[in-house]
Amino acid sequence: MPTPRREFLGWLGASTMFAAAGAPLALPRSAGAQRVPVSDQWDMGWVDRLKGKHRAVFDSPAMAEGDALFRAAMWRDQNKEVYGTDAAELNAVLVVRHAAINLVMNDAFWDRFNLGKEEKLKDSATRKWSKKNPFLTTPPDTPPKYADYSLERFMATGGTVLACNVAFGQVVYQFVKADKLDRAAARQKALEYLVPGVTLQPSGVFAVLCAQEAGCNYILAS
Repeated sequence: MPTPRREFLGWLGASTMFAAAGAPLALPRSAGAQRVPVSDQWDMGWVDRLKGKHRAVFDSPAMAEGDALFRAAMWRDQNKEVYGTDAAELNAVLVVRHAAINLVMNDAFWDRFNLGKEEKLKDSATRKWSKKNPFLTTPPDTPPKYADYSLERFMATGGTVLACNVAFGQVVYQFVKADKLDRAAARQKALEYLVPGVTLQPSGVFAVLCAQEAGCNYILAS
């Protein structure tokens, strides 16, 4: 009998299957008084917005066909299905780092750098390498039960998405190389291609541990 995830990926038209096993590595500490940043270089406001009774951080170091995003959205749906938990009581934090950084880049970036071919992801309509981020928006023909399983809908419905600045350095380097820019100018340009609503953090490891400090259960999700 097909699992919901396989059913979803079959509908999406994914070219390969990747099922990364994720297991909780540590229990979170009780959320206490939050620390105050010494400067405004990094936006830590997301920590203060974690007010739900049930909190989880989904660690995504690999693209893995959007596994971590799928699992974060699925966790919220299943809490509602099993316990009838209100969305306001659920905080899902997705941390995109390492080889998954392209997940938080927009369609223009995917098109310019031919990421569909790099990530081995094909457009379900054309069957050619995708020219856009297939996880960014919800296609119009998406089954209702998967409506929130896109990056934009996940954030619009209360999900938090954090990205590793160390991994983002690779994005910056692509503009250094392609456009012959100095690093400062390349970074400024790269930021224009970052999906709106995604919050950069000093590193993905930093973000994961801050989420745990804020009371999130941890799972390696890709």
